Amino acid sequence: MYIKIYFNDKPLFLTDTITPELEPYKHHDDAVFMDELSSPAINSMIHEMKTEKVHAGIFLHANLDALKNAFFKKFIVIQTGGGLIENDNDEYLLIFRRGKWDLPKGKLDDGETIEECALREINEETKLINLSIKNHLINTYHTYDENGKHILKENYWFKVHAAGEQHPEPQLEEDITEVKWVSAVEMTPYTKNTMLSIMDVLRAGGLIETA
Repeated sequence: MYIKIYFNDKPLFLTDTITPELEPYKHHDDAVFMDELSSPAINSMIHEMKTEKVHAGIFLHANLDALKNAFFKKFIVIQTGGGLIENDNDEYLLIFRRGKWDLPKGKLDDGETIEECALREINEETKLINLSIKNHLINTYHTYDENGKHILKENYWFKVHAAGEQHPEPQLEEDITEVKWVSAVEMTPYTKNTMLSIMDVLRAGGLIETA
């Protein structure tokens, strides 16, 4: 089992075992491997992941929860909720935001559950109504720096159904300029211009093949 954290488009795997999927990364010249759980080691890994020469990382520890907790303490963690939305015609909603195809999501507000957050953000960003959560798909993680602080976004993604005929509208003030229903067989062109974390969500939803 592992947790994948993106530093821009570079994955860092926090893991308790080297799976066949991770084995190739361990031997790449442009990947960094660590198996010592300490504050200096975590700081070093964060630094290495931000260098140009490194394109992936593996941090191995037998207790994944302990590794996750220690790693996350280095960041301000922001939780968001979002959805892969399917309509009655087996089409999926994509939004175009800041030059990339994306999925609706947003920051968790005080006093709401992550499920309530996901439905609220979908409604605000697309004007869709009659929404219901079907199941949790995946959590994705990505980091960035803001005002000298390390930020880690923990994004909860849900499979969501939008009932009835609906005509979504983009929330322009959130830099969303287009919303589009796309069938699974039409998905490939859009995946060529999206984030790797969104690819992970589409993969979890069964819309693209497992890497």
